[in-house]
Amino acid sequence: MNININEVITVFFTLFAVIDILGAVPILVSLKRKIPDIHPGKVTLASSALMIGFLFIGEYFLKYLGIDLASFALAGSIVMFILGLEMVLGVDIFRNDPDTQAGSIVPVAFPIIAGSGTLTTILSLKAIYDKTTILSGIILNVVLIFIVLNATGWFERKIGKSGMMVMRKFFGIILLAIAVKLFKTNL
Repeated sequence: MNININEVITVFFTLFAVIDILGAVPILVSLKRKIPDIHPGKVTLASSALMIGFLFIGEYFLKYLGIDLASFALAGSIVMFILGLEMVLGVDIFRNDPDTQAGSIVPVAFPIIAGSGTLTTILSLKAIYDKTTILSGIILNVVLIFIVLNATGWFERKIGKSGMMVMRKFFGIILLAIAVKLFKTNL
């Protein structure tokens, strides 16, 4: 098994751009106020399980359920759109689940980190790269995700309350734009 480092780097950066974990920091900080028990380890495990599972069985799973990629991406874009609205308008649309441990999985691991855009990208990368290369890119992103999730408090302290508010509104608009693009592309 011969791994091409350049291909791994390309896959890493492709997934890094789609996941956008650094851009998700204001979203994560905002969610931590509503769901204080977000566990970086659980989020990392759940999102990596989703990405790796989707790499190996995603196409078959969606076909089995009778769901095409476009419908899957549309559903994910609607959830992302609602999260973006919450950030921009400062309202709560998602109700807090009494099981706060679920907040580590939904909406953080899915759809923010391993959302429909990420999972669809993984399936698209299979047309170009072998599974080992894609798996390597996923693992590198998962390590970065874990580091960023553990540093959200640090980001919040360094940027400050007003800086986080500005970033939350800005990235809320970015999230809305990504959701609209994803919706439009897959309609």
